[in-house]
Amino acid sequence: MATIKSKRPNESNQMKQIEDIFETKAEKPKKNNIQNPKVPIIIDTREKNSLIASNLIEKNANIKFEFLEIADYLIGETAIERKTFSDFISSMINKRLMEQLTEIKKYSSYFLIIEGFNYNYPENMENAIKGMILSVIVNYKIPIIFTKNEEDTANFLILLAKKQEKPKSEFSLRPSKSFKTLEEQKQFILEGFPGIGPSNAKKLLKEFHSIKNIINMDKEKLKLILGKKSEDFIRLIED
Repeated sequence: MATIKSKRPNESNQMKQIEDIFETKAEKPKKNNIQNPKVPIIIDTREKNSLIASNLIEKNANIKFEFLEIADYLIGETAIERKTFSDFISSMINKRLMEQLTEIKKYSSYFLIIEGFNYNYPENMENAIKGMILSVIVNYKIPIIFTKNEEDTANFLILLAKKQEKPKSEFSLRPSKSFKTLEEQKQFILEGFPGIGPSNAKKLLKEFHSIKNIINMDKEKLKLILGKKSEDFIRLIED
């Protein structure tokens, strides 16, 4: 009998160890939530029912709803104006876009997101659309980010919030000379185009030296630098 009694505590300890293992595994998802950025993504209350907000909530992002007089989203000191492609066209026609671009520059850094860019636009709008995109980049000097859909936009906002947590010496989105050289600003603008990453932006600037020259570039030279990616780029900026 004594032998039997002496085994039970060991069995109890073994069961406790097994329970501890499962408890530890069950707690792992909580650790993933902690990885979300501490910098809040402030959403304009008028965007509360948008799919962007629901995507951010689903991804456990740190969000707050506030009335924003300027921009649709605010992350730290970075303001983001978001337009679906149809919104971009309509706000371009009624000239509301120009007012919004002027207002957003009151912040120290800013972006324009164009979501779901569609090349199947009316032919009579082609020059107007391309001209406005170039005006945003060259005249207003506002970077454009092209996203595929609402989830892609939400992922970009989360990434931007994570970047804001880094020390200023390590990362800064402020397009000012105190934080970036002129060449870095040019590269930053070019990276906003679809298919143009940091490497291709550097190659373009090395070959053409300025954004103006890139816009008026020789197509064959551009194809040599970008390869297949040149097709979308040419379609976007070609007159």
